[in-house]
Amino acid sequence: MNHSIDHHEQYSYFKVSEAKLDTTIAPEVKTIFIEAQAKGAKNLIIDLTDVKYADSSGLSALLVGNRSFSESGCFVIHGVQEHVAKLISISMLDKVLNILPNKEEAVDFVFMSSLESGGDGDGE
Repeated sequence: MNHSIDHHEQYSYFKVSEAKLDTTIAPEVKTIFIEAQAKGAKNLIIDLTDVKYADSSGLSALLVGNRSFSESGCFVIHGVQEHVAKLISISMLDKVLNILPNKEEAVDFVFMSSLESGGDGDGE
């Protein structure tokens, strides 16, 4: 699977560079979530800008990430394309997942969530 993951002080940023988030890559996506947590990530931002199609396995992977990171921080998705957004909406997952339009708003969401929950801040 083509992807990148960058670790920052407050969050990890995971970009899926594939057109399909489906059964062929969903297990690897779940593994990446687990590895990010093992490296100490409390918040994860996932960039789906390149993803044009998702199936139930892809949505399941997103739910696993959401469940895992919501326990320690937050899980935010951005760059959701039309087909994927429709599937998320039909599945009523738009009420469960934190979906924002762009990276800047996703990063702001992470920082605001950290402040609201009394997180450890940014090292000030």
